[in-house]
Amino acid sequence: MQNPVCLPTAIFLMGPTASGKSQVALDIAKKFSAEIISVDSAQVYRYMDIGTAKPGQEILAHVPHHLINLINPDQSYSAAQFRQDALSIMQDISSRNKIPLLVGGTMLYFRALQEGLSILPPADQDLRLTLENMAEKHGWPAMHQKLSELDQVIAARIMPTDSQRIQRALEVCYLTQQPMSEILKKFQPIDFPYRRISIALIPSERSQLHLRISERFRSMLNAGLIEEVQSIRQKFSLSVESPSMRCVGYRQTCLYLDNKINSDELHDMGIAATRQLAKRQLTWLRSMRVTDKIYELDCLSSDLSTQVNNLIRTAIETGAD
Repeated sequence: MQNPVCLPTAIFLMGPTASGKSQVALDIAKKFSAEIISVDSAQVYRYMDIGTAKPGQEILAHVPHHLINLINPDQSYSAAQFRQDALSIMQDISSRNKIPLLVGGTMLYFRALQEGLSILPPADQDLRLTLENMAEKHGWPAMHQKLSELDQVIAARIMPTDSQRIQRALEVCYLTQQPMSEILKKFQPIDFPYRRISIALIPSERSQLHLRISERFRSMLNAGLIEEVQSIRQKFSLSVESPSMRCVGYRQTCLYLDNKINSDELHDMGIAATRQLAKRQLTWLRSMRVTDKIYELDCLSSDLSTQVNNLIRTAIETGAD
């Protein structure tokens, strides 16, 4: 076990979508000579800019950002790949006497980075296609029921409409011939070679976060989200079940472009899906704080950036984590 005092510092800035992480991160980067590493499973895709709230060229020119625009929308990216890439970039940033600032809402990536990953089999494209065909015929709630027969523990953690996680859990069950929950029990955490300052932006009023989410999604539609998805689908062979198109906002827009929902339904379903994402992110954060020291700040505070900067300065000066 390494001595925490001797470890380089890394800042984690976590929180649900629309909690203001991006602006706070820019303030931190400027004040503490930090470089931003995106912890966002959607921002890794090229061309997906509007629906992922990706930083614009002007911001990218002034504040270094890493792990965005890595792959095309018809490719895949895993939590294991994220961990490998993030650790390599963090080492480079630290070697230049700067602070790695990890910002995002993909909580699985944060966990993978800190603890490593259990040994799960890699994706099997043939099996995935079979599962997708089964889901198209029977529906994802029926697939969730099948998962509950194979692995009650994992099924209880997954919503019946969460196609991506249902598919992966079924895939693991079929490939290993054992429940995914049993494999996860064998997982052994590993040391994380950084002294973390972990900050979570949590809304004091959920209703205010919901208002932000509604305004955010409307802004994305006004900024050209539909046209963005049209352009992407012209460049690449994608379906609504492609990993990139499962991202919140993109899935609903695909349904609209396929004439399966109308414009009002696109608006309502996009907002509802984003709210569900925020709810899952907050659930992850509650579970993480059981084992991790996480500073929680109200993302609705008018002086949020000041609070964050004061907290980080104190933590750095005192050596606390």
